Amino acid sequence: MPVLFIIIGLALLVLGGEFLVRASVALSFKLKLSKMVIGLTIVSFATSAPELLVSVNAALDGLSDISLGNVIGSNIANIGLVLGVTALISALMIDRDFYKLNWPVMMVLSVVLYILLYTGRVISRWEGLFLFTLLVSYLWMLLARAAKQKKKQAFEEVDDALAKVSPWRVLIWLLIGGVSLWGGSELLVNGAIDLATRMGVSERVIAVTMIAVGTSIPELAASVIAAIKREKAISLGNLIGSNIFNIASVLGITAMIQPITLKDDQVLTNDIFWMIGFAAILLPMAFLPVKFQIGRGKGSILFLAYLTFVLLAFL
Repeated sequence: MPVLFIIIGLALLVLGGEFLVRASVALSFKLKLSKMVIGLTIVSFATSAPELLVSVNAALDGLSDISLGNVIGSNIANIGLVLGVTALISALMIDRDFYKLNWPVMMVLSVVLYILLYTGRVISRWEGLFLFTLLVSYLWMLLARAAKQKKKQAFEEVDDALAKVSPWRVLIWLLIGGVSLWGGSELLVNGAIDLATRMGVSERVIAVTMIAVGTSIPELAASVIAAIKREKAISLGNLIGSNIFNIASVLGITAMIQPITLKDDQVLTNDIFWMIGFAAILLPMAFLPVKFQIGRGKGSILFLAYLTFVLLAFL
């Protein structure tokens, strides 16, 4: 039964996230926002909604380990699982923004998260606000750079047809998305607690593995399909951006609503170092041995490292 709850919960989160993205983009068009602004901000926030709902729900129930495990595990899965599997199918090219902006910001936020947990064993409301402020600064830099370079890149996730959607349909999408996300997060958290109890493992283990993989399924599915079709696969920048949002947006907003207290020392002594390690190894991988490319060899290293992390988590 707990596994069924988790599966249904994840399905509802995916469904709710999809409807929320559509509604948010359609609403943004009606507010006359540019496609660039919608792609860099609105879509990014909307796609982080499943992780946010799970973390907020868990924190309000006093299950901080699930809040932290969800984010840390998702960041590990984005690099080890999603990037690793995609690179095994088709090589990914890396642009120069990777080491000039995106990777440094991800590393800074990862280290800041460690410092916040190490020094106080809690992410307070003020610290949550600090994380969210860092995110706003990052988005401002992204928008400023894009405007300065007059980039004409296409934001595939921004569908022009949504500009013609009626206000009533937007409202219905928002309701479906909101209810699905709430219901999915409830089922997922409760199912995770039940499964952890039955398996005799901590809630943290379920959060950094099963829940984290579940909330990363949309990115994994999209990138694998794109790679198989030899289309432009999900970019490294998108995955890094997702990791940045997970820390600064999901944990930041969650902490502002309900402070996140560290309960399981394994989060601080094990999980977060895996997260920092996966993030750090991307820099040498970007230059050695083939510059600005992550191919099958590097992908296999990332994927095997991720399998090792999951195995050790259960052991």
